[in-house]
Amino acid sequence: MTTTTDAPLGIVGVVDAVTAQLRGRILRGDIRSGTPLTEAAVSQTFGVARPSAKAAIEQLVAAGLLVRTAHRSARVVAIDPATVRDVYRTRARLESAALRDLAVDGTVPQAALDANAEILAMPPGPDPATVDPDLRFHTALIDALESERTGRMYRSVLDEVRLCMAQVQGRQLLDAAEIAAQHAEILDAVASGDADRAAALLDAHLSSAEERLVAALDAD
Repeated sequence: MTTTTDAPLGIVGVVDAVTAQLRGRILRGDIRSGTPLTEAAVSQTFGVARPSAKAAIEQLVAAGLLVRTAHRSARVVAIDPATVRDVYRTRARLESAALRDLAVDGTVPQAALDANAEILAMPPGPDPATVDPDLRFHTALIDALESERTGRMYRSVLDEVRLCMAQVQGRQLLDAAEIAAQHAEILDAVASGDADRAAALLDAHLSSAEERLVAALDAD
């Protein structure tokens, strides 16, 4: 019998834990755009070995939250207008196709209804707390297709989507009631089988957030 050497047990858990902590700090804005993250600093901050720190950094580079150039430390990605437009248009392509498929038989995901109910229950006005249910609403549209590969494609940009959404709500650019109303219109169009209307409403919904964030970044 051939003997293979496995990776030390527990290292994956450590790496994932450090990655999750760093991801949370970046998405909350605790670690700002352009901030360098060295293996030594991450190792010291979290009390982990350098290989674990390096692996966590590489996971965040792959997720699009960090960027690494030759001979330089990884840095928190800068959210600029070009990045925002690319992120929003990438998700629009995927979500629009999902809505058209769901509209064929009027499938309205229960998870999307539940997430939108959370937003609807929030007090009127901009609120960073809308980010999680908002993201769950849109992810539910993708998951309802029950396609492992489509879901994987969508999740490959999910951290960048969350970062943009956090910027939108952190700047108080969208009202919770407005978000919920637009979501409800999209689901109504899907339920009635009107694929074109559902796609058009989604485009308007995402474009509104995109344009407001781009305008805010330009003003900065």
